[in-house]
Amino acid sequence: MKKPMQETMKDLLDKKLIDLQNHFDADIFTYYGPIAPGAERIFLSLVEELAVDDNKKESIYVILTTGGGSAETVERFVNILRHYYSEVNFIVPDYAYSAGTIFCMSGDNIHMDFYSVLGPIDPQVQNREGKWVAALGYLDKINQLMALAKSNKISQAEFIMLKDFDLAELRSYEMAKELTVSLLKNWLVNYKFKNWATHETTPATIGQPVTAAEKEARAEEIANKLGDNNIWKSHGRPINVHTLTTELKLKIEDYSNIPARRELITSYYELLTDYIERNGMEMLIHTKLNF
Repeated sequence: MKKPMQETMKDLLDKKLIDLQNHFDADIFTYYGPIAPGAERIFLSLVEELAVDDNKKESIYVILTTGGGSAETVERFVNILRHYYSEVNFIVPDYAYSAGTIFCMSGDNIHMDFYSVLGPIDPQVQNREGKWVAALGYLDKINQLMALAKSNKISQAEFIMLKDFDLAELRSYEMAKELTVSLLKNWLVNYKFKNWATHETTPATIGQPVTAAEKEARAEEIANKLGDNNIWKSHGRPINVHTLTTELKLKIEDYSNIPARRELITSYYELLTDYIERNGMEMLIHTKLNF
């Protein structure tokens, strides 16, 4: 008797995930969907399942696709992964925006190809109506209105808009921005830059040791650029490998020209997204022990 299509796809996805595990000699944890408060418990449960498995590896690769979400939730995800794994890497076959970008910056390595994109680190917070909004957009608008008010060029309508902003809500947006920058700086220095021992690009400093202060300065530069709406103009602006490596000077493991690796990742991801679309799912976590 033939298996139903859904079961056949599950079996094939499991097989392709095992192929990826063997290729990287690491555990694989696929996360597809929003990074929302409340996801921490299931995330913890599934990581712990992998951690107590007899065949647990020392490193884990997170295959991540997300439109973003909560930076606080990302922080808890990172704490969980780092408790159980000495090395955490990320693979972005498609996109990881906002909080997803922040999540990637906690990795020892980030794997992308020419099609993959990250995004600006515009934190998403809940407003008075309980809706998730991009904090930097609100802060930019407030700063614009404040500048108009100081120069006596503000219109009556703009003044009413400014007056109606809730100061506590505005402060929560500022704190969200500060948190994202703080997390990014800390994770880049401690994980992404941990093996950055000597300068490699600037002719005058090539071969010279990289100091802790230089790592912190580079991390702050990256965090500030990723959080600057004046550069990206849009919360959902895609930032590809070329921009990340040249303008932000961030080291990315580009698998565009590694055919065997790209085939393994792409074939798995295409089947995964097909499965998600067929079943009308918004979120899916996949490991060798869970579907």
